[in-house]
Amino acid sequence: MEYYSKGKNVEESFEKEKIPINNLPHDFTWMQVRGGSKIRNLLSYALKELSDTKPVLWTGYGPAIGKTVTCAEIMKRECKHALHQITKICYYVIDEYWYPKISELDPIVVNKKLPMIHILLSFIPINTDDLSYQAPGLKVSYHLKDKQNNTPTKSFSERETPQRKHNNRRKNNSSKKQKDQKSQ
Repeated sequence: MEYYSKGKNVEESFEKEKIPINNLPHDFTWMQVRGGSKIRNLLSYALKELSDTKPVLWTGYGPAIGKTVTCAEIMKRECKHALHQITKICYYVIDEYWYPKISELDPIVVNKKLPMIHILLSFIPINTDDLSYQAPGLKVSYHLKDKQNNTPTKSFSERETPQRKHNNRRKNNSSKKQKDQKSQ
């Protein structure tokens, strides 16, 4: 690239119509996360805007994907895991123009496709049939089904709340007492 000089970058514009989430509400807060964004500033604004009828959409691309996921996870934790979530992954396209320093060469256009993530968080279910839908309070765990084939299986379990923990302990204790009584 020593015979070329870098020209302009043409980036794809952010538009609501290009968001790949079906049945997206008309009124939502769109948080566009950049690499230099401060998490505390983003979260303080998003938590103020989140309401029963107004969901929050987190969007980030390239190096800001990790920060976007972090913001969404912190927001779910702050809302006591009561939020419905839909996650979509796509690409953000940037065209880089390179101009030749020598007249015999042609200009070059490089298309860069950066990964992009959209995370919609809402108190009300938006589209429960979507494959990327995650209900509130659900924990996804992966287990190896067959160690020889290393085939993972996906299982969903409800998040264990203190009440469920208490009930599970009571069940386990009562079953242990019944086994002890039978053995005597």
